[in-house]
Amino acid sequence: MKPKAVVLLSGGLDSATVAAIARSDGYDAIALSFRYGQRHLKELQAAQKIAQYLGIQDHFIVDVNLAQWGGSSLTDLSQTLPQEGVNPDSIPSTYVPGRNTVFIAIALSLAEAKNAEAIYLGINAVDYSGYPDCRPEYLEAYQGLANLSSKAGIEGNAPQLMAPLVRDSKVEIVKRALAFGVPIELTWSCYQGGEKPCGLCDSCRIRDRALIEAGRPDLAANPHP
Repeated sequence: MKPKAVVLLSGGLDSATVAAIARSDGYDAIALSFRYGQRHLKELQAAQKIAQYLGIQDHFIVDVNLAQWGGSSLTDLSQTLPQEGVNPDSIPSTYVPGRNTVFIAIALSLAEAKNAEAIYLGINAVDYSGYPDCRPEYLEAYQGLANLSSKAGIEGNAPQLMAPLVRDSKVEIVKRALAFGVPIELTWSCYQGGEKPCGLCDSCRIRDRALIEAGRPDLAANPHP
């Protein structure tokens, strides 16, 4: 029997790539997605398609409404989504307060209940610089908490937080996705919830630029970002 791993599956390119990596690493993946009050559900629909494509049998979708108190342009419809490009010197308005801290806590609960050995995260500290909960030191600190906060941890079997893409550039992530056969066309990274990706938001700009540089402009929403 294969060991189990929980994979945080948002429906975006990074999380889909991490799910494929977890399976390649020999794990029976359990997908975990969240309905957290985001502007649209396109990414959740994408997550379901990706889980099916990768043959993931267990997929949990959890409701945690972070939009109740806002604080992010991803959850507060009164705010305007940034479209001017990423500013590496400031934390963007798309940062959702406490999101990864909440998500990983729930993933730890699921992992312990299912006897999973690892939790795979698609967080990245390079192209999304400025998000405080996407840094290697954040993960290191959280691992310490995981070791202390559960029966599994006390017994020396705390799930390991795995972030294989944390130091990769977006181009490197695209190349890894292609190498692992990730269905990039099924993923959704756009902050908007239209029929097609807008090609203008920060997420689309980063994704499109990487796809073009990786030699796959055919997968870009806007081939001239």
